[in-house]
Amino acid sequence: MSDRPRLLPLLGTTRHGSRDAMTCLYRCGNACDHPVPNTSDNTYFGDLVEGEVTRRGVVRAGAVGALVLGFGGAAAGALAGAAPAGAAPATPVVPEVADPTAPQRGVGSGALTFKPIPPNQLDTLVVPNGYDHHVVIRWGDPVLPGAPRFDLHGQTAAAQAKQFGYNNDFVGVLPLDRRGRRALLVVNHEYTNEDLMFPGFTGLDNLTVEQLRTAMAAHGMSVVELERVDGTGQWRAVGQGRRPYNRRVTALATKFELTGPAAGSAWLRTAADPKGRTVVGTLNNCAGGVTPWGTVLSGEENFNQYFVGADAAPAELKPKFDRYGITTTARYPSGSRKWERADERFDLAKHPNEAHRFGWIVEIDPFDPESRPRKHTALGRFKHEGANVIVARDKRVVAYMGDDERFDYLYKFVSDKKFMPGDSWVARKNNLTLLESGTLYVAQFNQTSAAEIDGSGKLPADGAFNGTGRWIRLVSGNRSFVDGMTAADVLTFTRLAGDKVGATKMDRPEDVEPSLLTGKVYVALTNNSDRGKAGKPAADEINPRNLNKHGQILELVEDRGDNTAESFTWSLPIVAGDPADPSTYFAGYDKTKVSPISCPDNVAFDATGNLWISTDGNALGSNDGLFATAVEGPERGHLKQFLTVPLGAETCGPFITGDNRSVFVAVQHPGEITGASVEKPASTWPDGDYAKPGVVVTWRLDGGPIGS
Repeated sequence: MSDRPRLLPLLGTTRHGSRDAMTCLYRCGNACDHPVPNTSDNTYFGDLVEGEVTRRGVVRAGAVGALVLGFGGAAAGALAGAAPAGAAPATPVVPEVADPTAPQRGVGSGALTFKPIPPNQLDTLVVPNGYDHHVVIRWGDPVLPGAPRFDLHGQTAAAQAKQFGYNNDFVGVLPLDRRGRRALLVVNHEYTNEDLMFPGFTGLDNLTVEQLRTAMAAHGMSVVELERVDGTGQWRAVGQGRRPYNRRVTALATKFELTGPAAGSAWLRTAADPKGRTVVGTLNNCAGGVTPWGTVLSGEENFNQYFVGADAAPAELKPKFDRYGITTTARYPSGSRKWERADERFDLAKHPNEAHRFGWIVEIDPFDPESRPRKHTALGRFKHEGANVIVARDKRVVAYMGDDERFDYLYKFVSDKKFMPGDSWVARKNNLTLLESGTLYVAQFNQTSAAEIDGSGKLPADGAFNGTGRWIRLVSGNRSFVDGMTAADVLTFTRLAGDKVGATKMDRPEDVEPSLLTGKVYVALTNNSDRGKAGKPAADEINPRNLNKHGQILELVEDRGDNTAESFTWSLPIVAGDPADPSTYFAGYDKTKVSPISCPDNVAFDATGNLWISTDGNALGSNDGLFATAVEGPERGHLKQFLTVPLGAETCGPFITGDNRSVFVAVQHPGEITGASVEKPASTWPDGDYAKPGVVVTWRLDGGPIGS
C-alpha cells in the first residue's frame, strides 16, 4: 500500500477553471485576483452583420514554408545549415526530400484510429493501448557535462545552472543527422514553485538569497542532445561524451541581445545597460516554436509578477505598468517572488525600465551553443504565449502570436526580408535576421450573426460561429501607424497600441500555429470566466459564451491563401466542454463520439495535418491531457483524447516528430495542489518520491505512426 497522503478536497483553493490556487500563485502571480488590465472601451463589432461567409480555399503554403522533413518537419523542421566558425563540431544537416510539402514515407494515412482514453484522476501518465511512454528528462537531471548529481537538500544556483530546470513548458525537437538517430531537445522552463522545490519551505520571505538565486537559475531554457532507442519511437537523453550542444539558459546570468526598432530606445535603457541593448535573463518562458531556419522561438509571458516597487515608480509609467498587470498601488503585489532580495534590478522603484526588458519573443540558436540569444522587439511586447512561423508564398516569413490575458489580442508579424532556402552560410546569416524588421499587426474580427449571440453558446441560424476580419497595422520598421505613439512606443507598449486601434478582445489567446500543409491558422482560446460579468464585455460570435470556463479553438484562413494578407475569414471548429453540454460544438461531428475537452492551451500538427491540442486547467474535474482531431475531411471535429498527465499537472508542448513516430509532451507542475509540499507531496510522479516536472516521449509499440 502506498504511504502517499490521501488527497482531500480543499475548500476555496480553485481560482481559475479547475486550476489550483497554488498554480495561480506561482504561475501568474494570482492574475485572476487582480483587475483585468484591459480597461479600454473600444467597440469592435458595432452593428456590423454580414451575410454568411463563404470560406475561400487556401493554396498550400510555399514549398519551403511547408517543410515536412524526414524527422523534424511537424514543427517546421530544422534547416540548421553549416555551423559558423567556432561552433560545435558536428554539423546539423537536412534530410533529403524530393517534395518538402508532401508527407514522408511511413508517416501513416492520417486516420486517427487509436482508442481514446477516458478522463481520469490518476497520478500517472496514461496512454492508449498499444503505446508506451518514457521520461526523457526531469527537473535536476544533468544537462551540462560535469553537472553535479541533484541534491534535493543541498540545492545551489551553480548546480541548477548545469541541471535541467523547473516546470518545463514548450518542447521542440530538431534533428542532428540524416538518419533520424540524433536530435536536440529544446525546452522552456516557465516558472518555479518554491513550495515543491525546497524541503522545509515556510514562505517566500524566509528563503535564503542562495535559494532565490537557485530559483532564478531554474528558469529559462535547456538544450539537450537526444538519441533514438533501437530504431523505435523512443528517445533518451545522451548521458556520456562531450555533448557539445547541451546548454542552460537562465534568468540568473544569460545575456540576451535586443534587436529591432525599440532596441536602444529610452524605454529599454537602465543604469546597468545605458545603451539599452543587453538584457540579463529571460522570464516565464511559456510556449514557442521551431523556425524554418532551425532556431527556436520562446515567449516571455507572466513577467509582471517578478517585479516590486511600482508604487514608487515615476507617475508617467504607472498607467503603462497597470496595463501590463504590474501593481502600482503597493510595493509587494499578491504573488510577488521577492527576487529583489537577490538582484535589485527587480525593484522598479530603483530601476523602472527593467520591466520593459521582458515580455518579448526570444530566439535561440541551439546549433551554436556560443551564440547570444536575442529578444526581438519588432514582434512587440506583451504576455507572449509563444510564436510560430510560416514562410509565405513570396518567401517573407509570418509569425503568429497570442497575448495570454483575459480580453487581450491576437497578433501577427510579417518580415521585411525574405527567407533564403538552402544550408549555405549566406542563407543562414540572412535568415537569422528575418525577425529583426517587419510589420506588426493586431486582429479585429467581424461576425455574421451578431444579433443572435446571447452568451449561451447556442449556434446561430447559419449553423456556425464565423465571420471575416482584418489585420490592423501597428508599426512597420520605424514607422508607427498609431496616433500619438512612436515606433518604439508601439513595440514597447503594444497592448496600448492595440487598445487605440480597436483590436478585438479575446478569451485568452494562447498558442497560435499555422498548418504547414494548408496555411490555415489555429488559435487556442483557453477560457475567460470574466466574459459577460457586470462591467465586462459580453459574449460575441468569436467568444460566444459568457462566464467561459472551457474555451474554444479558432480557425483563421488568410485571404487568397496568402499568410501576408491583411484580411481573413474565421470560424470556431471547436467550442470546448462536455459534449453532452448543448453549448459545445465539434465542427458538426456526432458529439456522442467525441472526447470531453476543457481549456485548450497549446496546439501542434503531425506530419499528416491532424491538429493536436493540450489542455491547462481542465474545468471538467479530470486531469489535463492531449487530444487529436482531423481538421479536414469527414473526420473533422472527431476529437479523441490521446493521453492524460498526473495529478495537478498541465500538459505542455506538444511536439510530434516529422516521421510521426514520437509524441513529446512536457508534464508541468505535477502535484501542484494547495497544501502539498516536498515532505507531503500531492503527486509522486515520476519516481515515486516527490513531484518532478519532466519531458515524456510516447510511441507505438509496433513502431507504426502515432495516432493511426
